[in-house]
Amino acid sequence: MTKRRSRGDGGLHWDERRQRWIATANLGFDPSGKRIVKRGSGKTKTEAKNKLKEVLRDHEDGLAIAPTNYTVKDAVTDWLTYGLAGLDPSTVETTTLLSQKHVIPALGARKLRDLSAEDVDRWLAAKAKTLSTRTLQAIHSCLNRAVKRAMARDKVKRNVVELCSVPQGQAGRPSKALTFAQAEAVLKGAEGTSMYAYIVVALLTGARTEELRALTWDHVFLKGEPDADPPQPPHIAVWRSVRRGGDTKTRKSRRTLALPGRCVEALWQQFEDQGWDRLAAGDKWEEHGLVFSSAVGKPLDAANVRRAFRQALKGIDGINADEWTPRELRHSFVSLLSDRGVPLEVISRLVGHSGTAVTEEVYRKQIRPVIQTGAVVMDGIFGAQEQRS
Repeated sequence: MTKRRSRGDGGLHWDERRQRWIATANLGFDPSGKRIVKRGSGKTKTEAKNKLKEVLRDHEDGLAIAPTNYTVKDAVTDWLTYGLAGLDPSTVETTTLLSQKHVIPALGARKLRDLSAEDVDRWLAAKAKTLSTRTLQAIHSCLNRAVKRAMARDKVKRNVVELCSVPQGQAGRPSKALTFAQAEAVLKGAEGTSMYAYIVVALLTGARTEELRALTWDHVFLKGEPDADPPQPPHIAVWRSVRRGGDTKTRKSRRTLALPGRCVEALWQQFEDQGWDRLAAGDKWEEHGLVFSSAVGKPLDAANVRRAFRQALKGIDGINADEWTPRELRHSFVSLLSDRGVPLEVISRLVGHSGTAVTEEVYRKQIRPVIQTGAVVMDGIFGAQEQRS
């Protein structure tokens, strides 16, 4: 005679509706007094009991197993909804776009518990054919952080994404700089556009795009301070940016920059044009005190600036507008100064770097003439032999 199970040991029965054997085990009660019952199902008794053993083993490991239909999309969506609190809005936007464009379409339908390292490797390898290494690292990070959050909430046993290396992607587009002739053409061609003052100030001061977008009129001194001791020429105080918290990129990025005459003229015109915009907008105007704003006073985002910048460059001889970005005005500033023999230390201070090493690394292509000065000095010390004809 078959031995009867003790009370609370669970049981094994046939579910007519599901056409499956169901093995159950009673594990006591939760804090609310509800009975804890674990189940395993299978087409045979053995399969059902083995499945129950897996569930019990997971329970003993401290895992509250996620529903079997919990997918990668569910994990990523949960992370985007609750895991990005406190981050900069631009970071949240970028992360969301990367996840929705590259992670969810490719892996979203996969059940999270079934996701394997091979799945991730194949996904990254496919993306490496079209994306840069930096973007590959970003989408790998999105998936990794989403699965790590799911694992911390007992949705999956382990994070297989951590086991996968990021492959080499496509080469990113290298930054470039305007030549003197191109810079002159841009300054002339952009006159009369809404971006003229922005382009002039960015090119002639080397300020970062995020610094100019946050520049306010109370930090612009177009008349200078002639009564100060010593007298100060027209200048801007670069103390803020659109970064989280409003601070500049680094402590040394806070700097005061004298304004060339062309900048002063452009900013006076910008002040006048903005006054007309304010009048035209009427009640729709939002006052933020920004030097560069939308037609109704709102702050500009990176996409606004990039789009308007390229529009301003259209039709300029020798310039393909679609190949240039606003940040390359800063690269051009460094290049133009370097071509005129301005020392690296001075350039570093003007662009707000913490030291010359950063300037050399970030703008190594633009400062080539400065780096070559060492050879010139050595020739002066030891003398240079005549070159062979």
